[in-house]
Amino acid sequence: MNELRNNAVSEVAIDEASAGQRLDNFLARTLKGVPKSHLYRIVRSGEVRVNGRRTGPDARLAEGDRVRIPPIRTAQPANPASLTAGAARAGERLVVLYEDDDLIALDKSAGVAVHGGSGIAHGVIERLRAARPQARFLELVHRLDRETSGVLLVAKKRAALTALHAAWRAGEVDKRYLVLARGRWRDAKRVVKLAVHRYTTREGERRVRVEDEGQHAQTTFRRVTVWPERDPPLALLEAELHTGRTHQIRVHLTHLGFPLAGDDKYGDFAWNRELAKAGLKRMFLHAARLALAHPRTGEALAFASPLPPDLAGFVASLGAGVTEAARG
Repeated sequence: MNELRNNAVSEVAIDEASAGQRLDNFLARTLKGVPKSHLYRIVRSGEVRVNGRRTGPDARLAEGDRVRIPPIRTAQPANPASLTAGAARAGERLVVLYEDDDLIALDKSAGVAVHGGSGIAHGVIERLRAARPQARFLELVHRLDRETSGVLLVAKKRAALTALHAAWRAGEVDKRYLVLARGRWRDAKRVVKLAVHRYTTREGERRVRVEDEGQHAQTTFRRVTVWPERDPPLALLEAELHTGRTHQIRVHLTHLGFPLAGDDKYGDFAWNRELAKAGLKRMFLHAARLALAHPRTGEALAFASPLPPDLAGFVASLGAGVTEAARG
């Protein structure tokens, strides 16, 4: 480990590339290797100040702001690239599908968190920043659950991040997932509009349930392949997200009576154990396609991620199903 020492108070001026960031995110990028819990502590204690004033970790920084940073002593890996190398050894992958001056499209494998926290030292964004210390700006555009594989976008400029967030809010991003559900699915296409409410359990876990007074949530499911004669019947579906609520696909499927294979929060736990014995060791939820306009040029972009080997292998083990094309 290379020990980093900052034995004096420093003051950093916010430039255009850093403007608009939250204070905690700015500190995480500036003080690489410092645990987030420590960053929050020095902010809340007033050791970090913006323009001479105490502020909260969620405060947005503006160009020209001056951030006071107290003495810091921490450690950082001697070889930042080892973060991504370690991921590869563990069977995790962060494949670059596309990159230009504004954004990066990654193919994330299951088991990789998109950001650190909750006992996870380094997520996708921390690994990417460590592997590219020269990059002035790298921020997640959206999130995928740790066990969800597939297409993930990272912005390389503040302007790109702002434009992409605006496109997300306006419903201008086409987001398609592949899911395996239990049940005899009959519809070629089914539009589901069920409001969802987010809540926290007594154990502190974040959960979601269908509730009339909740937030609007809409998913369109399209039948890809079905195995109606299996016990239980199964269906491979494409899920198009029109809104981006937490756990939306999982909650919608369970509410409809078609639990998602391997879902450890909302699914059928006894069935999940049987699936694990049959070879499916994780949730069958894959971000297969993302299409949108380029945030700067307006060019049409589409990124695709094929089913990873574990999910593709499980589908193959089911045998020949009835595909949508075969139905005519």
